[in-house]
Amino acid sequence: MTQSRRMLVLRAVVEDYIRSQEPVGSSAVARHHDLGVSSATIRNDMAALEDEGYLTQPHTSAGRIPTEKGYRYFVDRLATIAPISEAQRRGINSFLSGSVSLEDTLHRAARLLAQITGQVAVVASPSLSKSTLRHVEVVPVSMSALLAVVITDTGRVAQHLLAVNVMPHTDELARFCTRVNAVCDGQTLAQAARITRDMITDPQWQPMRQLAESLAGAFASMADDERTSELYMAGTSRLAHQRTLADLAPLFDALEEQVVLMKLMSALSEEAHENGVSVAIGSETHTPGLLHASVVTSGYGRIDTAAGEPDADGTAERPEGSEPVAFVGSIGPTHMDYATTMAAVRAVARYLTAFLAHDGPATHS
Repeated sequence: MTQSRRMLVLRAVVEDYIRSQEPVGSSAVARHHDLGVSSATIRNDMAALEDEGYLTQPHTSAGRIPTEKGYRYFVDRLATIAPISEAQRRGINSFLSGSVSLEDTLHRAARLLAQITGQVAVVASPSLSKSTLRHVEVVPVSMSALLAVVITDTGRVAQHLLAVNVMPHTDELARFCTRVNAVCDGQTLAQAARITRDMITDPQWQPMRQLAESLAGAFASMADDERTSELYMAGTSRLAHQRTLADLAPLFDALEEQVVLMKLMSALSEEAHENGVSVAIGSETHTPGLLHASVVTSGYGRIDTAAGEPDADGTAERPEGSEPVAFVGSIGPTHMDYATTMAAVRAVARYLTAFLAHDGPATHS
């Protein structure tokens, strides 16, 4: 569709339908939008848009509503996402900066995003498979077992029991841990697994062979286990006010399938556009329960110090080309307010990026 006027008519119909959730007629478009043409001309444009698959007419005498194709055209041409207001930014900082831990921050982020958008908010904890090792401590817990406490760059803490036939001497264990931390700091867990296994080729670490292999196995298991990410969800109760009963059952089923949601939203966050946000509409989600819903997602985390300065929103933006460690997103009806939802998702994602970069609650003035 290359006709500029038709594009303006389509945009007007989408905006009015999002606002009213009622079929939009040509006279309403002429009245509310200064397009410089008569309602008859607009009616002809709307008929052409219907023929081209951008609009549909639910009833013969009613106005028209956008199709999935129409929403996609509209979203793709939201060239810029308006930044959130100063009051909203202060509200986000105030609400999230009161958290006491990463888990608390993610819980708060989900509740806040649901409140802003009036939709379902989903926030994933940083994936261990995408994290890097910050510190590991190994302590005896019995005569034949040790506990490995692994801390990652995203603040995640994981524990693994390591079985050994012979308990290492305290001094040897301390020296081993010091060496592992020295050579594995800043490495991905998969890399840490390889490095730890390679240590046993050095004769001085041969007595620690069993422990090294067990610890390497723990690192590898954490790197491979996609289930180590947790989902924090809020706003599901709001669905009943927006959807028909027929739509609710498959949608709730989709929300229960957390592994499916994780894969969908993680993939979307990694394919985010220049504005840092990705949108899947209806069938684009490839999820039966989301055929009448849209998903807006942005990745967060993995920030370079040089690129981590606050931007116009007051929060740090993830560097272009860097892979996010997790995602934040919103799920709502296809007639959602895309501009508001995309801005809110991006703002919360940037806050979480800054939170991880600053090792805790961030303050942005």
